[in-house]
Amino acid sequence: MEKIILVDDHALFREGMKLLIETEGIGVVVAEAENGKEFVELLDTHTPDLVILDIEMPIMGGLEALKKAKKIQPELKVLVLTMLSEKANYSDMVSAGAMGFVLKTAGKKDLEKAMRTLIGGECFFSNELLRQIIVNITTQKQIAPKSLVKVDHGITDNEMEVLRYLCQGLTVSQIAEKIYRSVKAVEARRSLLLKKTNAPDTINLILYAIKCGWVDI
Repeated sequence: MEKIILVDDHALFREGMKLLIETEGIGVVVAEAENGKEFVELLDTHTPDLVILDIEMPIMGGLEALKKAKKIQPELKVLVLTMLSEKANYSDMVSAGAMGFVLKTAGKKDLEKAMRTLIGGECFFSNELLRQIIVNITTQKQIAPKSLVKVDHGITDNEMEVLRYLCQGLTVSQIAEKIYRSVKAVEARRSLLLKKTNAPDTINLILYAIKCGWVDI
C-alpha cells in the first residue's frame, strides 16, 4: 500500500483527502502536517511514496518546504495543491522538484488521477494550471532562452505528436494507446524531446513548447 503524507493547514481539507485516498484504495495516509516545518520534520521518520503539499501555509510555506524536503529525500514525489487565485511562482515550484499540480477545487476524479499518475512516476498538470504557470513565469531559469525559439531542434513528426499529447496532460500510457505504440516507444520519444530541447523534465519541456508556440493548450 502506497504511503502518503498530507500537508495542508486546513484540517477539514486533510480529512476529506484522507477519506478519498483510503476509500478509493490509492494508499494510506501515514502522517499529516499543517505547515511546511512540521512536514520537513516528518521526513526524519517517514519515507512516503507521495506527498500532497499545499502552497500557502503559515510558519513555512510550500516552496521553502519543498526545497528542504528534496534535499532530505531527493526522489520524493510531490503533488502541489493550488488555487488559481494564488500568486504562486509555479516555475520556482517546478525548479524545486514538484512533479505535478492540482487545483484544490478539482473534482474527485481529477484528484484521484493526479495522485495515481504521480505514484506511477509521471507528471500531472491540467491545461488550466498550465496557462496559469505560463502567466506566472518571471524568469527563464529552467526554460531555454526565447532567442532559441527559431533554432531547428531536429524534432521529428512522431516526436511532435507525442509532445502535443503531453501538452494536453496525457500520460505516457495514454499516449501509447492513442498512437497505437508501446509505452517503451513513447518513453523513447519523450527522452529524445528532453535531450533535443535541453529540458530537465517533462513539465519544463511542455513550458518550453508552449513558449515557443509549437503547441496550444
